[in-house]
Amino acid sequence: MGRKPTLPQARDYFVKCATAVAVILIVASSCAAQVQVTPVGQAPESPWNQVLSKHPGLLAEFGQLIEKLQKNLKFPKARAESHLLPLLPETTTFYAAFPNYGDVTQQTLAIFRQELQESTVLRDWWQHGEIGTAAPKVEDSLEKISQLYQYLGEEIVISGTTEGRDPTLLVVAEVRKPGLKKFLEQMVIELAGKSKPGVRVLDPQELAIAKNGGPAEELVLLVRPDFVVASVDLTTLRKFNARLDRSSSEFVTTPFGQRVIKAYEGGATMVGAANLQEILKKVPPGAQPSDMTFQRSGFADMKYVVWEHKNVAGQAINEAELSFTAPRHGIASWLAKPAPLGSLEFVSSKAMLAGTLVLGSPPQIFDDVKELANASNPNSFAALDQFEQALKLSLKDDLLRYLGGEITLELDNINPPKPEWKAIFKVNDAVRLQQTLSTLLAAVHIEAEQLNDAGVTFYTLGIPTGQTKFEIGYAFAGGHLVIASSQEIVAEAVRLQRSGESLGKSKKFLAAMPPGHAAGASGMLFEDPVAMAALQIRRFAPEMAGSFTQVRGESTPGVICLYGEQTAIREASISNSFDAAAIMVVAAIAIPNLLRSRIAANEATALGSVRTVNTAQVTYATLYPKRGYAPSLAALGPDPRGTGTGSPDHASFLDATLGDPSCTADAWCTKSGFHFRVSAVCKQIMCKEYVTLATPVDTNTGTRSFCSTSDGVIRYKAGAPLDAPVSVSECKAWPPL
Repeated sequence: MGRKPTLPQARDYFVKCATAVAVILIVASSCAAQVQVTPVGQAPESPWNQVLSKHPGLLAEFGQLIEKLQKNLKFPKARAESHLLPLLPETTTFYAAFPNYGDVTQQTLAIFRQELQESTVLRDWWQHGEIGTAAPKVEDSLEKISQLYQYLGEEIVISGTTEGRDPTLLVVAEVRKPGLKKFLEQMVIELAGKSKPGVRVLDPQELAIAKNGGPAEELVLLVRPDFVVASVDLTTLRKFNARLDRSSSEFVTTPFGQRVIKAYEGGATMVGAANLQEILKKVPPGAQPSDMTFQRSGFADMKYVVWEHKNVAGQAINEAELSFTAPRHGIASWLAKPAPLGSLEFVSSKAMLAGTLVLGSPPQIFDDVKELANASNPNSFAALDQFEQALKLSLKDDLLRYLGGEITLELDNINPPKPEWKAIFKVNDAVRLQQTLSTLLAAVHIEAEQLNDAGVTFYTLGIPTGQTKFEIGYAFAGGHLVIASSQEIVAEAVRLQRSGESLGKSKKFLAAMPPGHAAGASGMLFEDPVAMAALQIRRFAPEMAGSFTQVRGESTPGVICLYGEQTAIREASISNSFDAAAIMVVAAIAIPNLLRSRIAANEATALGSVRTVNTAQVTYATLYPKRGYAPSLAALGPDPRGTGTGSPDHASFLDATLGDPSCTADAWCTKSGFHFRVSAVCKQIMCKEYVTLATPVDTNTGTRSFCSTSDGVIRYKAGAPLDAPVSVSECKAWPPL
């Protein structure tokens, strides 16, 4: 937190942040382009290209902005204790605490506005085009958030309890200065606009006489001179207000409270914890076999889960702990104690993704699986028993007993025509394991080609898949079985192990291992963040993915480690990514634009669907004049019997997404965030008029409803989603689109 980042860390930070901001903001501002109609015969232009061609140099400006944020932002200091923790109810089963990011938000706004003044490209993109109309509102919202946080103390805490039938949540913060109630009331009015506010702001006197007359999910804010508390339940607020008056501190005397206090030792930025013991007690008992299976799995003994973001040896790391009330057993004990990860010596330092697990005894795991499966189905392993008898071998004694328990999977690329991958297994007896493999291959009539090189025998298998063969290779070397997508990759893995050029020996990987833990581990997940980012970007803009892969060699890898202990499983990782405050700020900018773009796309799809229904109705009336218009979407859709031919009951003019048999005149059909329904005005079977209605599923999927009748005019109505169809006259009273 305050420690000056090294150059590699800063460079990695820049790459990650630039990628995230570029993806979120450009996609947000270009989504509108996706719903534009492309002329027939003309390939649609990538939305990324549209934005970047309109604003050349925008990505570089994003990078410069994020670099300035990384250099200049000052984040909250770690906290060695919590002033709010002792105030919580003793029944608290869920706890989360994070710092006050108000100052960080204000710093971010100042840097962003300065960059807008200095950069013509960034200013032009921000103030014009699709995102320009929302930009002032976004800045104003961030300003309001920053002002709100100025009233609050250094920590915000969320407390959850499982008392009663439903869980209850409280959000608590200290009040730093007077005037918060007035500020919140004004903020609620501004946010609500013409809608009914979903928030009530009360002082202790108003809370005492308040009634439960609001919506079930209405948020109630209690503002005291010393604390501000939020909940959706008045009773919960009253109980907590009384606790504050009594200065009660029972929670810190409970075992769970003591464990949360321990999470702050040495200083923590964020803390999260859950009392799994108490949560499991609240789970309604199910069928007896399921209860027994859960008990046998070992996870019925779970105690607490705790997550901390803190500093260790001057380095920011994330640590998590899943504790148990007794020594781990069953599935919970499969993760072995920490050990050297020898299989990483076969992994390439250029891998995109790699994961390792050190398991306990594979034969014992097999017995556990068999016991759990037979508990629900006594014949679950009957086919395996017959297979073993036919081959005169035992999966447990002739295969699993020769495996050491350490397994590593590696992905190098997923590029066509053939992805590159490896699987590395630690082995106890390579000769006997190969004998078992030969028996299995002979049973399925697959012959392995052999090649001896430098004392290692390489095997290549041609596995039939339809009309082609899928080839894989494997070899035994250094006490491990290496399987890969080709013999060449197997040979390269053996070379890496012998030369010491593998991932397990690379300086960047070793530097990314979390400090303060043993040299070995029980599990490990490695990723190249730039390669993974490029993989995601390739989905949106293939032409841009190459620019990120060029800096792969400069990025700092992400490594998460697991450690199995007698009564706990721990996790640790270095936090090289940008701070949660940056995520919050980016989200505050991006989410309104993403929602707006998604709503625009949903409404465009809904309009297209209404037009399609109108066309289908005209065709239906022409083809079946004695019926007139179709009385429902189902009548315009395909025949559920799959006949492929149309009829008055199922004309096959719409596909199943709109014309499913369940889409009757009394039921809604859902597509792309909108509900659809067709209602008709009929006498017996003759329908002379109809109404097609499209209304949003909720306010996050659309802000307007659309309707159309036999006149073919599409009309709209802004506001909340409708829960009932409209008549022909009601539809025609709406303004035309």
